[in-house]
Amino acid sequence: MKKILAALLSASMMLSLASCGSKVEPTETDGIKVGFIFLHDENSTYDKNFMDAATVATETLGLDADQVMIKTNIPETAECYNAAADLVDAGCDLIFADSFGHEDFMIQAAEEFPEVTFCHATGTKAHTKNLPNFYNAFASIYEGRYLAGVAAGLKLNDMIEKGIISAENAKMGYVGAYPYAEVKSGLTSFFLGARSVCPSVTMDVKYTNSWFDIAAEKETANALIAGGCVLISQHADSEGAPKACEEAGVPNVAYNLDTRDWGPNTALISSKINWAPYFEHIITATMNGTAIEQDFCGGLADNVVQTLGLNEAVAAPGTIEKLEEVKAKLISGEIKVFDTATFTVGGASLEEYMADVDTDENFTPDTQVISEGYFHESEFRSAPYFDIDIDGITTK
Repeated sequence: MKKILAALLSASMMLSLASCGSKVEPTETDGIKVGFIFLHDENSTYDKNFMDAATVATETLGLDADQVMIKTNIPETAECYNAAADLVDAGCDLIFADSFGHEDFMIQAAEEFPEVTFCHATGTKAHTKNLPNFYNAFASIYEGRYLAGVAAGLKLNDMIEKGIISAENAKMGYVGAYPYAEVKSGLTSFFLGARSVCPSVTMDVKYTNSWFDIAAEKETANALIAGGCVLISQHADSEGAPKACEEAGVPNVAYNLDTRDWGPNTALISSKINWAPYFEHIITATMNGTAIEQDFCGGLADNVVQTLGLNEAVAAPGTIEKLEEVKAKLISGEIKVFDTATFTVGGASLEEYMADVDTDENFTPDTQVISEGYFHESEFRSAPYFDIDIDGITTK
C-alpha cells in the first residue's frame, strides 16, 4: 500500500486533496450536519484536543450550533454504535469518533447507513475493509514526540552541566496508558529524540492500563520519580503526571495540551496532533461530494503535527534554535525518526521487521517495514505499528 500523505495547508487552513491534485473549496454549509463521538469529555487532554479542533473547524467553516452535535463519555462498547445511530437519526451527514475501540462499532454503523460518511481516528481497518463511506485518520505524531524528546535531552544536558545530575543519572520516566503500538511508537520516538542530543540517557516506562485515570497517572509519575527518573513524559490523558512533576520539581513533557498552567515551574514542552485541518477537510469533502482519503496521515509539513507550550523558563538555552533545525531536517527527510542505526534490540541492529499492518484477529505480522535503513512508521497504514522494545528503555 502506498504511503498516504496529507497535502499542504493553504493560507485558509484548508487541505488540498493530494490524491486528486486539486484544491478543495467549501460550498454552502447550509443543510450539513456533523456529529462527533468522544471517549471522554473536556477533562481528558486527549478528548479536549479533539473537541477544541472541532470547534475551530466548524467555526472556520461557518457552521451554526444546530449543525454540530457532540456526544461525550461514549465508551468503546455498543454504546458507540448507539451514539452513531442516534446521530444518523438526528440528520448528521458526517460522523467522527475519536478512540481506537470505537472502530468496530463505527464500521457496523457505516454498513447499516451507507448514505452517511463515517470517519474514525487511530483505527486500522479502513484500508482493508474498503467501505465507500468509512475512513481512518491519524498523524505522524512520532515526529512531534521526537522533537519533544530533543527538548528533553537538551534539558538533561543542561542539568548535567549545572551539576544537578550526573550523565549516568540522566534517566527519564514515561507514563504509558497501554503497551500498544501507538504508545510504544510514541515513547520510543521521544526517547530517540532525547538520545540524539544526550547519549547517556535511559528511560523507565510504567503503564497504567487506562487511557484516563488522574490518580493512577499521578501515582505512576511519582513512582518513576522515586525510582530515580529526573524528567517525566507521558502518553496518558490527564493532568495527573504534570501535577505530580510540579509538586516534585521535576521537568515534564506532556501530550495534547500546553500544561504550563498546571506546571509553571516544570512544564517543558508538549506535542499534539492538530485535528482542525482534517476536520475542515472531511466536512468540506462531505459538502462537495469530493474524495476523502481512505487512510489519512498528516505530519509536521502540513501543520497536523505540532509542538506547543515551550516553557523558556524551564527549557535549556538554545532549545528553540535546535528544534527549528531538527524540524527542518525531519520535514526534508534528512532525519528519520526510526533510523535503525540509532537503536538496537537485544544488542543487535534490526535489518528487517514484519509488522502487523493489515490487522486480523491474531495480529499476524504481514508487512516488511524496514528498508533503506529505517522503520517506515505510518507509511503503510496511518495508525502506528511500531511495537518494538529497544535497548535503553526498561518497562517496570
